[in-house]
Amino acid sequence: MEKIKQKLKDFNELVMFAHSIFSLPFIFIAMVVAADGWFGFKLLGLGVLAAVSARNFAMGVNRYADRDIDAKNPRTASRPNVDGRLDLSSMRIFIIVNAFIFVGVAFLINSLAFWLSFPILLILGSYSYFKRFSELAHLILGVSLALAPIAGVVAVSASITPWSVVLSLGVMFWVAGFDLLYSLQDMEFDKKEGLYSIPSRYGSEATLFISALFHALSVVFWALFAWCAHLGWVAYLAVFLSAAMLWYEHILVRKDFSKIDRAFFTINGYLGIMFFVLIVIDRSLA
Repeated sequence: MEKIKQKLKDFNELVMFAHSIFSLPFIFIAMVVAADGWFGFKLLGLGVLAAVSARNFAMGVNRYADRDIDAKNPRTASRPNVDGRLDLSSMRIFIIVNAFIFVGVAFLINSLAFWLSFPILLILGSYSYFKRFSELAHLILGVSLALAPIAGVVAVSASITPWSVVLSLGVMFWVAGFDLLYSLQDMEFDKKEGLYSIPSRYGSEATLFISALFHALSVVFWALFAWCAHLGWVAYLAVFLSAAMLWYEHILVRKDFSKIDRAFFTINGYLGIMFFVLIVIDRSLA
């Protein structure tokens, strides 16, 4: 029993289950808007399972593919994929199991979700390799999480709406923007290893500027989402508060790079939750 507990703890450290909080709120935002309210316990359970298994698959592939890079980086050298706690077979099984769970859940939702699950897995698995040849890796990560709102709409209505695409573009630039800030921690390491991150290629000032630009675009797209979906004033309040939180995030990082973790995990985690709660309130008042 203790071995099982330890193995689960190692897998938790490998993929950081708690970080599913970045994608979950935006899946449910899309589902609430698509259903114009409560979408049912069945879709709630399937939505959570789909989001968690998709993220586990993506992070599993990432850790599997990056084990050689992580072993050289002092910041990541103690991860379970590097220090021997999880062997290659265990990681492969973890990746395959989560892929099957995701496809199976998609099948239970509807036929469109099922057929889309395959290209989605392809996109989720590709992020880990982009950093080896392209600075677009940050945007690929953004696309990976931006699939969440579209998946939420597909689950409810078996269709893709214009407002869900706009919402997803906001998520894409939001995630790419905070990934740029997070990547500042590895700027020197990436330079040394010849990896194609924006910080390693263009420096910290350019990275901060591009990140701020991406976050400004995310706010614009979220405001367009509220307009396209015919939402009320509470939704626009969510957009305004998101802009304020992102502004504060950039102040923190510019002041002290050692606060990147706080900016990355705390502020962005609360942003998604806040956005979701206010959208629920907005739909309740409609």
